[in-house]
Amino acid sequence: MSAALSQRILGRDPSTGRGIVVTTEGELIKAIEFVEHGEKQWLSAGFVDLQVNGYAGQDLNGLTLDVATVQALCQAMLKVGVTTFLPTLITAPEARLIAALRSIREACVLYPEVAAMVAGVHVEGPHIGPEDGPRGAHPAADVRAPSVAEFERWQVAAGGLVKLVTLSPHWPEAPAYIRHLVKAGVTVSLGHTSADAVQIEAAVDAGATLSTHLGNGSHAMLNRRHNHLWPQLADDRLTAMFIADGHHLTPAQLKTMLRAKGLERSLVVSDTVTLGGLPAGKYETPIGGKVELRADGFLSIDDGTGNYLAGAALPMTAAIPVLVNQVGLTLGEAIALLTVAPGRQVGGRGVLAVGQPADLMAFHWDSSSVRPEVASVWLRGRSVV
Repeated sequence: MSAALSQRILGRDPSTGRGIVVTTEGELIKAIEFVEHGEKQWLSAGFVDLQVNGYAGQDLNGLTLDVATVQALCQAMLKVGVTTFLPTLITAPEARLIAALRSIREACVLYPEVAAMVAGVHVEGPHIGPEDGPRGAHPAADVRAPSVAEFERWQVAAGGLVKLVTLSPHWPEAPAYIRHLVKAGVTVSLGHTSADAVQIEAAVDAGATLSTHLGNGSHAMLNRRHNHLWPQLADDRLTAMFIADGHHLTPAQLKTMLRAKGLERSLVVSDTVTLGGLPAGKYETPIGGKVELRADGFLSIDDGTGNYLAGAALPMTAAIPVLVNQVGLTLGEAIALLTVAPGRQVGGRGVLAVGQPADLMAFHWDSSSVRPEVASVWLRGRSVV
């Protein structure tokens, strides 16, 4: 990927509202100045999304995954302001996971822009809760106990790209498995679980540091005192990932959970699936079966009730009006949950600072807009949108 020459990019800083000029040189940010210049678009680091199953018709979890799909997904991510993401593979037979990991690795080798965007792979499962509710849309037949040997086979296939693993800590093997992954430099997240407080504490003691889409991947009805949410909200060693699309959590839920964790221990993911960004209508998918996508991005199982979510269909931009208008955060705080906060989990990406990669996005939005409009995106200093 050829780098751009020196350029000056103008916008407004989301945290202060002041005019900002970012000077890039090659792939890096050379200088940042705060000056008034009249430009109205907001300018920030590109979004960092730690959970992307697919988008715009590109599916990472189909029966097969090829290099072209990975490359096309990267292009789709750039159009919605994402410059760094973790392709996310869910519960599947080992052979299918191995094949998918090889394809992602090959795409990174063949295409520099893919290598620049893919900070690793998130394997969500297959070591999750097997019961209906916590399992979500993951296929029950492929749920299985943690296996260090299987993980090692993943990493061989991926060339070490597996950087995040989501599991349920209810498995007896979980603590030893977590210790092995952490020693190997992999971040472990708890999710799709109905584990009790003792099991959750054991997993955190072993090295788990994240909670996957907290508040989702759960039974619809929970014991008011003893459930998997309270221990994760209370443990300051865990950072919580939230889907802030206005559908997966109510504004009151999200606001309360953000207050419990604190913004310093929170981040936002999209968790989009292949139908994200497509026209409203009824579809049939390999995992969710018959589903319906509404114009507002609500994706549900097509069972006549429309009550059960079948995945996320809105990009990271959709979180901004939810966080600002419904939860009460400032624009700067909202942007931080989409950039700096998830970026900490993948080596410090998503930071607008001198010496950092020039991965930037400019967007138009005011509080009356339904959703921000991405105007321009730069990847390693090169204009790509």
